[in-house]
Amino acid sequence: MAIAEDARPRRLGLLQAGTSLAAVGAIAWWASRQHAPHIPLDGAALARLAAALGLYAVATALRGERWHRILESAGVGRPRSTSYGLTLVGYMGNNTLPARAGDVMRVMLVGGRRRVVLGTVVAERTLDAAALALIFAVVVLGRGLAFGPLPYLVAAGVAVLLAGALVWRLAPRVRELLGPVVAVVRDLLSRRGLVLLVLSVALWLLEAAVYAAVGAAVGVHLGTSGALYVMALTNLSALVPAGPGYVGTFDAAVLLALRSLQLPALGFLLVLRFVLFVPITIAGFAVFVARYARRRR
Repeated sequence: MAIAEDARPRRLGLLQAGTSLAAVGAIAWWASRQHAPHIPLDGAALARLAAALGLYAVATALRGERWHRILESAGVGRPRSTSYGLTLVGYMGNNTLPARAGDVMRVMLVGGRRRVVLGTVVAERTLDAAALALIFAVVVLGRGLAFGPLPYLVAAGVAVLLAGALVWRLAPRVRELLGPVVAVVRDLLSRRGLVLLVLSVALWLLEAAVYAAVGAAVGVHLGTSGALYVMALTNLSALVPAGPGYVGTFDAAVLLALRSLQLPALGFLLVLRFVLFVPITIAGFAVFVARYARRRR
């Protein structure tokens, strides 16, 4: 039994590593056939990058506020500063560790009833998936663009839900273990859940503005619908198992989206990765060291 339990995380890690390596290999092959990107570093470009960082900070704060409200609704009362700080720590963990370990870090560090806290994280991901799918569908139908991997992700999600419903019905032990998680997610089917969905749409619209600002900084003019399309397709693709920082899958989605829009991609991808991953990882590490990793008497 112990051997089987140890094998499952190992197989998941191999799946994530394989997915990332395959995507990275394809991207490296593609990039080797492109012209070297020109990334301007004049005052106007730096001002746009500063605006992108500011917008991303606001979107991150909204994520912290959303999680704080979900925690309160689930009966896990924590100071707002804790919710915001652990949101940064979670992103740091997801960007540097495999298997979305940042979400596990949040569950462990917030304390209290862990299965209920896990339910709040699952609720966040549910809201994200719903908001991104809504934005993506509106943009695709409005501009007649390619759906990309969305149909496959929807089919996979439906299959997972059906399998989960079957296990839930036939396995009382599973119902006992996952009951608190399901209860938190089920609470989204309420007026409060609708408010949280609106908040989720708003923060993803802000993130689309980050994509637009990065594009303007490197000379890639996405426009409103283009920024929404690239942002939604990229983050929906992040649902695919991958290595730390969604290496490979994130990059492939950005390149696919920009190719659909017939826009240059390599310089945009490099700068976008810096804006979205580097500052928040540094901030999350600082919060983790300051609040949770220091020794106490």
